[in-house]
Amino acid sequence: MPVPRKQIPHCNTDGRDGMLYQLYQTQADLLAPWRNAAALMAGVLRPLEPGTAMPAALRQWRAALDVFASVGLTHQRPPFGIGHVRVGNAEVAVTEEEVDETPFGALLHFRKDPAPRQPKVLLVAPMSGHFATLLRGTVQVLLPENDVYITDWRNARDVPITDGKFGMDEYIDHIMRFMRAVGPGGHIMAVCQPAVAVLAAVALLAQAGDAAQPRSMTLMAGPIDTRVNPTKVNLLAAGRSIAWFEENLIGVVPWRYRGAWRHVYPGFVQLAAFMSMNLDRHVGAHLSHFRALVGDDLRAAEAHRGFYDEYNAVMDLPAEFYLETVQRVFQEHHLPLGRLAVHGTKVRPGAIRRTALLTVEGERDDICAIGQTVAALDLCTGIPPAMKRHHLQTGVGHYGVFSGRRWAREVYPRVREMIQATSG
Repeated sequence: MPVPRKQIPHCNTDGRDGMLYQLYQTQADLLAPWRNAAALMAGVLRPLEPGTAMPAALRQWRAALDVFASVGLTHQRPPFGIGHVRVGNAEVAVTEEEVDETPFGALLHFRKDPAPRQPKVLLVAPMSGHFATLLRGTVQVLLPENDVYITDWRNARDVPITDGKFGMDEYIDHIMRFMRAVGPGGHIMAVCQPAVAVLAAVALLAQAGDAAQPRSMTLMAGPIDTRVNPTKVNLLAAGRSIAWFEENLIGVVPWRYRGAWRHVYPGFVQLAAFMSMNLDRHVGAHLSHFRALVGDDLRAAEAHRGFYDEYNAVMDLPAEFYLETVQRVFQEHHLPLGRLAVHGTKVRPGAIRRTALLTVEGERDDICAIGQTVAALDLCTGIPPAMKRHHLQTGVGHYGVFSGRRWAREVYPRVREMIQATSG
């Protein structure tokens, strides 16, 4: 018999939840013309010729205007911007195409022309306040040797309320649907938050004998069992009731957007939570950006802009998805306790037999600590030991597991080895 889960409290439409988003939107609207004016003035003060002498006070004023103009949030997905990739000794054109689509997300394919025969890899992006383009660097490393697909989740504030709910079960449904669209013989990778959903989706496919079962599954820095070495994030989730999360963190999309009146966990709230965990580092980064602008260090300034343009692009999550994830993953630990059910069907990781499994963790990860992802190896009792592997990446935090030089030089070779060893 499937284990019933507690019902998420019903979101009401009055009180603080309605005010949270409206207060943010009012502030953003008031600041927008000032940011635009600051950007315009900074451009006017920028010398026409690089290296032109300017008074120190003018340089500082220009830098301050530039910093102020760049710290605002955006709510539109940035472009991936991957037009070409080197495959062997040739430059190959890359085109983004939507293979499948629902109101809440699309399956995006990075199609190469000409298309070499390569392993098909579905990269499942986190649905945790940022767009899938946060994995741009992950995609760029995978592309030369793999036929890459990615889950391109929609901003919930742009999804009309008439399109219905999107909870954790629907999230797992989407992953299974996209795996079927990729087709038999593919591979799947989950980065961070979707690790639980991906493991559940693969287990359900295995239980059904579905041909879309992937040949390999890579789980990277994901919260499979947050009882192990709990982090500040885990303790926060476990230390409050679901009612508290609903009352304090859920907002209502303003009337002017397509998703008007939908209850959401706003992206700006998630971003504030992330930044508060490393506030000193973010303040230091903006001070360094100010100094780089004053000193005309264009390379450092562009690197800063590139990172924060992506980091400050936020998306809202459907309230039911956020609340169910907090409850079922971080509070009640349904997957490791054998209680996870999807639409009433109990998830049995032990049913997975044909899919090889690689887990990856970061030594300094303060979001998903050591031990939380590798727990998947013990849950998947049906996978032969020879088809299970684990990699602990030294010297990296959470983002270093899937982005940056260590990902490209040390983590990806382990992923490539798994994919190549299990490809037909």
